[in-house]
Amino acid sequence: QVQVLESGGGLVQAGGSLRLSCSASGEIFRINIMGWYRQAPAKQRELVGVMTSGGSTRYADSVKGRFTISRDDGKHALYLQMNNLKPEDTAVYYCNVGAMAGVPLRNLEVWGQGTLVTVSS
Repeated sequence: QVQVLESGGGLVQAGGSLRLSCSASGEIFRINIMGWYRQAPAKQRELVGVMTSGGSTRYADSVKGRFTISRDDGKHALYLQMNNLKPEDTAVYYCNVGAMAGVPLRNLEVWGQGTLVTVSS
């Protein structure tokens, strides 16, 4: 009932930049929170950053000052601008959406399929 789709991943050299996009679609009444997570090979999924419905953001210490989250409410879209990328940023990046949606209306949490970011040294 709610679909989440990420795009924008790819291969970039260390020091470079990428911009990831996430869009949510379906029977959405209200989005409560959207965020980015990542999972590197052989590691657990970890928080990158989130933005609440009020616009507050929270970032992992490892990306503060380098990554920026923004959104387009009209499109139910979330973006992740990643600058000064490092090889340790290599991971599959997932978008997570918490929304009130569906019929009957209820709180849902939906993950996208992920987009791969590879940073070469």
